[in-house]
Amino acid sequence: MTLPTFTLRQMVEAGVHFGHHARRWNPQMAPYIYGKKDNIHIIDLQKTYPMLYNALNAARDVAANGGKVLFVATKRQAQDIVKESAERCGQYYVNYRWLGGMLTNWKTVYKSISRLNKLNEMEEKNAYEGYTKKEILNLKKKSVRNWL
Repeated sequence: MTLPTFTLRQMVEAGVHFGHHARRWNPQMAPYIYGKKDNIHIIDLQKTYPMLYNALNAARDVAANGGKVLFVATKRQAQDIVKESAERCGQYYVNYRWLGGMLTNWKTVYKSISRLNKLNEMEEKNAYEGYTKKEILNLKKKSVRNWL
């Protein structure tokens, strides 16, 4: 399978150089940041270009060996594109809020997911017997349907 080709111009036209707000940055990214405009970091595409090909090669190798690739895009502009691409490839994706520890602290994240599933089941079955009105209101606020 051949890798897609692209130019620096195409990357600029696609807006690849736009980063996050400057207040949300990780200091380890300093070598890859070209500058800052309107409190938004501008990514250095001269350094990103070869790294993107390395990432594409690594993803291709993982997929070719039957491995799984996790697609992540939490910016609104990329959410739908990433979802469609991941589904087309039969891979996993996260296109809303990234939960801290999702990969490194799965035990805690799993407990939270289980709790949310339990709350949703309670809401579907209207199984709030034994709870006060205030407790029911708090449980409904914590359910996923009201969270998204």
